[in-house]
Amino acid sequence: MTSTPKDIGPPLILASGSAARATTLRAAGVEFTALPADIDENAIKRRFRSAGRDALACAAALAEAKAITVAHRQPEAIVIGADQILVADGEWFDKPRDLAEAAAQLRALSGRSHVLATAACAVIGETCQWRAIAMPKMTMRRFGESFLAEYITAEGDALLGSVGAYRIEGRGAQLFSRIEGDHFAILGLPLLELLGFLRGRGLLRE
Repeated sequence: MTSTPKDIGPPLILASGSAARATTLRAAGVEFTALPADIDENAIKRRFRSAGRDALACAAALAEAKAITVAHRQPEAIVIGADQILVADGEWFDKPRDLAEAAAQLRALSGRSHVLATAACAVIGETCQWRAIAMPKMTMRRFGESFLAEYITAEGDALLGSVGAYRIEGRGAQLFSRIEGDHFAILGLPLLELLGFLRGRGLLRE
């Protein structure tokens, strides 16, 4: 049974095409519409890198840009934007473009620690009403080529939707020896903070 009131509050939109974020919200009993934003993420990342800004600031800017883009079309809604950048020893990783690139990313991350610079926000009209950030730390174990080949085959194209080419909620858990930080933030959405904001706006029961 959903905990989202049907008779109060503005509509909620998730400005993301992430299956993990959508699944996380639905599992928490939140009613929303997914409406991915069409923005030039690479241009924003290049601007932040050239200015010497860190990945967390960039993730926050990307999350807000996504939310504002959708909010322009849906000014009456609360629009949730989110973004996540994987950082390993100063190197930023994007979602892999194909399975060969996914395998290359995983080889590069094997035996190393990285952080997931994670940001989310809520926008109404053009005003940001809520922000949250998190930096979970992930330590990947060393694994062999046989494991990697089996993993890539088993996960397939699902890896292309995940930064770092893993889904911690699935077989990707086998890649890690240690995880530090909020589980929901690892999935790309600081859920508990978001639920608190939604209760305050009347979209969830107190």
